[in-house]
Amino acid sequence: MKPATIHEDLDLQRGHLAAACRALYRLGWMPGTSGNVSIRSGEGVMITASGRSKGTMAPEDTVIVDPVDGRPLVGETERPSAETSIHLAVYRQVSGCGAVVHAHAPYSTALATLTGTGTGTGTGGSVGRVVFRELELAKGLGVAAPRLVEVPVFANWPDVSRIADDVTVCLRETSDVPPALLIDRHGVTTWGGDLDEARNRLECVEELSRLTLLTGAFGPAVAKETAR
Repeated sequence: MKPATIHEDLDLQRGHLAAACRALYRLGWMPGTSGNVSIRSGEGVMITASGRSKGTMAPEDTVIVDPVDGRPLVGETERPSAETSIHLAVYRQVSGCGAVVHAHAPYSTALATLTGTGTGTGTGGSVGRVVFRELELAKGLGVAAPRLVEVPVFANWPDVSRIADDVTVCLRETSDVPPALLIDRHGVTTWGGDLDEARNRLECVEELSRLTLLTGAFGPAVAKETAR
């Protein structure tokens, strides 16, 4: 992965973050105020502010938070996304992570919904997994074995911090997790060394999900785990 710190000034970073949200909104993947994007910003993490329409996202609709507790840094006035804890869980567990993108892309959200068990914590903090098998596009995720990629699916707890805890367990205890995760009825999250890489991986997961559903590979390709 590329270095985690993005060497830009804050105005440029805020502008890139806002532009990424507007582009994902135009794809139909961040309808209304849904979705969130974050990037490393020096020693902090810059993330989209809570309750902002992604179609009209502006640079000032961002906030820099402490990477440990998620609180806005001194001088920041906006309230961070409610899902900040999930982003921070990824940054803490994935060395070299420089950006995280969460979207409600329709095909990946559909697969997560069809696969998730709804509640409970399974092996490694997940409740199921989606398997992408023998699909060329999986190479875009940068994994060691693209012919068989298993993306974990997590329970959609009302308390987002519980989702973050499950993600932490999975990333800490599972060595071969691809740079992506799904949340039951809630969408897809990807990450990378920078914003471009994280967004490209999101596009790959969404197309892989579309192909899986279109080819009828969902049945044999998706395995559920019994919740504990």
